[in-house]
Amino acid sequence: MLCYNNFINLSFQIYSNPDLIGLGGEMDSTLAVQQYIQQNIRSDCSNIDKILEPPEGQDEGVWKYEHLRQFCLELNGLAVKLQSECHPDTCTQMTATEQWIFLCAAHKTPKECPAIDYTRHTLDGAACLLNSNKYFPSRVSIKESSVAKLGSVCRRIYRIFSHAYFHHRQIFDKYENETFLCHRFTRFVMKYNLMSKDNLIVPILEEEVQNTSSAGESEA
Repeated sequence: MLCYNNFINLSFQIYSNPDLIGLGGEMDSTLAVQQYIQQNIRSDCSNIDKILEPPEGQDEGVWKYEHLRQFCLELNGLAVKLQSECHPDTCTQMTATEQWIFLCAAHKTPKECPAIDYTRHTLDGAACLLNSNKYFPSRVSIKESSVAKLGSVCRRIYRIFSHAYFHHRQIFDKYENETFLCHRFTRFVMKYNLMSKDNLIVPILEEEVQNTSSAGESEA
């Protein structure tokens, strides 16, 4: 798990230190986008529109890349909480609903994995890819061929949300109420067409439609 732990540790040093965020022109250019995103999350994690709105002139590939790094960082927090009840002997497969069983791509041949192992393997694989000098040698400019790999990462890490929602709902709800992470991720992948709507099985979109309708009715 070295690659994953290095990714988390490096990111957490910045995310947990407010003195490194919001320094304006003094920010290291390679970390400026990450700091900008984290500053907006700290300011109001429920203001998803603001968090996902790029600054004027921001390179879209870098913007998507940095958001995905941030999602992986915050998903680590959910993974830690899942360990309290998501055990290999109880969650023997990475499942969501009865119709969804996911194979783990961390093995030479994709195969079934206990859900908590799948979670670790998936976040580790995502961290290794996002830290790869081959595909992402720079955090200032990213090749389109590398940006194209972000969709597959999104599809895999989304399964962590879906397993948590359908099998560990209390943990999911508590973490979601604190972070709005699944809401933000869902809006993110829809905004940039990184996942098919059919694969977004956690009913976040339906909730937003219902809330919007309720607000409209109350105002009438």
